[in-house]
Amino acid sequence: MHPFMITKILGILLMLFSLLGTLPPMLVSLLYRDGMIGVFFTTFLSLLLLGAGLWGLTVRNRKELTIRDGFLVVTLFWSVLGLAGCLPFVLALELSLADAVFESLSGLTTTGATVIVGLDGLPKSILFYRQLLQWMGGMGIIVLAMALLPMLGIGGMQLYQAETPGPLKDNKLVPRLAETAKALWYIYLTLTLACALAYWAVGMEAFDAISHAFTTVAIGGFSTHDASIGYFDNPMVDLVAIVFMVIAGVNFALHFTAWQRRSIKHYLADPEFRFYAFILGFLSFATIGILYLTATYDSFFEAAIKGLFQVVSIATTTGFVTADFSAWPLFLPYLLLYAAIIGACAGSTGGGIKVIRILLIFKQGFREVQRLIHPKAVIPIKLGSKRVPDRVIESVWGFFAVYVMVFMLMLLALLASGVEIITAFSAVGACINNLGPGLADVSASYAALPVTAKWILCVAMLLGRLEVFTLLVLFTPMFWRR
Repeated sequence: MHPFMITKILGILLMLFSLLGTLPPMLVSLLYRDGMIGVFFTTFLSLLLLGAGLWGLTVRNRKELTIRDGFLVVTLFWSVLGLAGCLPFVLALELSLADAVFESLSGLTTTGATVIVGLDGLPKSILFYRQLLQWMGGMGIIVLAMALLPMLGIGGMQLYQAETPGPLKDNKLVPRLAETAKALWYIYLTLTLACALAYWAVGMEAFDAISHAFTTVAIGGFSTHDASIGYFDNPMVDLVAIVFMVIAGVNFALHFTAWQRRSIKHYLADPEFRFYAFILGFLSFATIGILYLTATYDSFFEAAIKGLFQVVSIATTTGFVTADFSAWPLFLPYLLLYAAIIGACAGSTGGGIKVIRILLIFKQGFREVQRLIHPKAVIPIKLGSKRVPDRVIESVWGFFAVYVMVFMLMLLALLASGVEIITAFSAVGACINNLGPGLADVSASYAALPVTAKWILCVAMLLGRLEVFTLLVLFTPMFWRR
């Protein structure tokens, strides 16, 4: 363990956040003259000085990070950043500490749950700041730092392993880690720009187009309006959002390969992508069919566009809404919530367990059935033509078991805080899967929850963003032994 190096990196990341997180809202405040520039300047100066102080105290330390250091840095950074990011909410909106931290963590972890009501009347710079938090958290500001740390003589592989989602974390797009980080951010920037232009082309104002592009590509779900995407009441806006949510939910390694080879054939050859497309297709067909047959909407077109939008938004854990899906008939609200538990693909900006893990669990279950018939048979599990090592299968089952146990403990904790069962179940599911909207009392806002429940859900959001193990490993005695 290298405490001085950990402190040094935290200082660097805080300085990076002070620049990226507050300077753009300051420009927005100047442009719209909303009177918030003092709030963001105070935040900028505070975080910059804090980060510079941490860095200055440890600047002479130059040691290679261990994987344990990586886990600790990533966990500390998201926790510290959640606290630091709440400053504008406290200073500008006078939110309580619990509400401000909840909103900040919800943004950074791309959860999209909110405690703020009356978004349409907020200053533009505050609205932009919320969107920007999700955009930075989507790809992970730590991945951006991967491109900078080698220039400072600091290794980054350990941070990459702790930060990157999914069971196959050692696969780099290019040989050098810094180049991998740059490639990811080039793709992320390109998709954001394309999404903003598409929103603008179908009728959004420039401010809303840029703001919603941030949270669409980040699979975050924050909006500048209380009615979310439904505010625009425009099927073309819905279709643009659907397209980019689907794209953002795909493994970014596939996007990199498409850019490198100038081809999209490899998408259909990828087992996770095919399963992802199947899940979205099946859920869309079922949802649209039920909405139409129950006459929830006046026409088939309206049922189709509403149903398709909510399926993609919830299944990819984005959390945008164009309709109150919690009031839909039969089992549809729970079906969509379970879809969010599956989530998007590994290596994407989405949350949930991840499609590849669910696919491997299905394959392992089918193999056990085959073994009942042929006990002595050697039956490998394959993804495409590649055999999956048993160690990976074990880690997937381990993750799933820990996920279920953590979910149950969080649910019990919320029930103990006085939250009723449906609200508690959906709130835990929405936060640990970084989804946002839930059912019952949290379908629109989390403001009415008890303070204790909000702190519990803050932990749930961190667990979801760090994929459970990264945070829980810090609580094992083995982690702290030399």
